[in-house]
Amino acid sequence: MATKQILRAQLRSYPANGHSAYLPQARKIVLEYCQKLPSSANTRTFISNDLQRVAWQNPHVEFVVKQRNGHEPIARGFYVNGRDKVIPLQEFEVNGVEKKIQLLLDSSGAKIKQLKKGRIVESMTEAARGIWSGLHVDTPFKI
Repeated sequence: MATKQILRAQLRSYPANGHSAYLPQARKIVLEYCQKLPSSANTRTFISNDLQRVAWQNPHVEFVVKQRNGHEPIARGFYVNGRDKVIPLQEFEVNGVEKKIQLLLDSSGAKIKQLKKGRIVESMTEAARGIWSGLHVDTPFKI
């Protein structure tokens, strides 16, 4: 009985976001601050005290710290889809800076799209009868 040869390309799995796998979308976070401006004080405190812990929790993301004298502090996130997002950090406390970094880490980098007027659910096909709700009937739906 002859055995069938298994090629290496057949054993390859393709990464995809879904119920069994999650691919983080952020690939790089750049923190830019000024050494002298008082608005960068909380960002400098975050960099010196908390950035290493955040970097250890997210090993898939490259963290870069840049000193830009005379500029307000910003956090810039770069994503795998080629887009980037910038968040100014001058008005935040140290924990607020960490929350904004986490926001960049959790973001997908996709453009923000407005929902169409009057639509609550986006789908590829229209429903023939619309969206049913137990709140829009004469007698409320009871369980």
